[in-house]
Amino acid sequence: MNGESEHAEIGIIGGSGFYRMKGIEDSHYIELDTPFGKPTERILLGKIWGKPFAFISRHGIGHRYNPSEVNYRANLFALKMLGVSKLLSVAAVGSLKEEMKPMDLVIWDQYFDNTFKRAKTFFEDGVVAHVSMAEPTCECLSRLAYEKAKAMGLGVHKGGTLFIMEGPQFSSKGESFTYRKLGFDVIGMTQVPECKLARELEMCYLPLSFVTDYDCWHEEEEPVTVDMVIEYLNKNVENAGKLVQDIIGDIDKEDPTCNCSSALQYSIITNPDSISNATYKKLEPIIGKYIKPK
Repeated sequence: MNGESEHAEIGIIGGSGFYRMKGIEDSHYIELDTPFGKPTERILLGKIWGKPFAFISRHGIGHRYNPSEVNYRANLFALKMLGVSKLLSVAAVGSLKEEMKPMDLVIWDQYFDNTFKRAKTFFEDGVVAHVSMAEPTCECLSRLAYEKAKAMGLGVHKGGTLFIMEGPQFSSKGESFTYRKLGFDVIGMTQVPECKLARELEMCYLPLSFVTDYDCWHEEEEPVTVDMVIEYLNKNVENAGKLVQDIIGDIDKEDPTCNCSSALQYSIITNPDSISNATYKKLEPIIGKYIKPK
């Protein structure tokens, strides 16, 4: 199937260890090509509580792509092509705060981007847009996720700042101690540029960041290792799957007071007459709402 007749309002990106969804109806895979290349994995379509969703494994099933190799633009653009407007992003993170323990969920609302090898915008080839990232996540979905996580009995923290490192190596102690002194809460490798791209696509972006370790700053804990991460990943996958299902169950009951769906409204600075037909065609799923073809 090429996905031309498929539609899903809800998108899910699965992070390390979270490669598949359970308990779904009408499941099938499709392959999509985008103007930004192929996504990292086939897209799983199905229904939860009767609601269509699209799921993609960020690193590919089997974890084939490191954080710098993930084609973030293709992954998110493919979801946009399917009609996704609400995006749930599951990821593993390290904690930089004592109170944010392994197995806890952090629904951060700010980030500090320290990556340098990634394409971070869809706007290129003769069209420029400056999208506000002052509020990079969706407050409405974050509030719903917090309530559902509390009801599940999870240790959950709403708010905080995610420090995004390039990876794939873990931090040195010098780096980890510095990040703590700067006041960051958690550290990860993937949810930026996702949130930036989601904002350009006018998607509601919900980060579900599950803590697997204390990075390497904690004197009473061993420095983070792959074995440690995998152990907690396996424990977190069940929680992540149930939480995602609970959120989707009530996702359409949340009062849509966010402005995510109009994030691009005043952001395109390029004169429409200057945009080539080729660039317009490439970006039509994004800019067609505001700019009509020549």
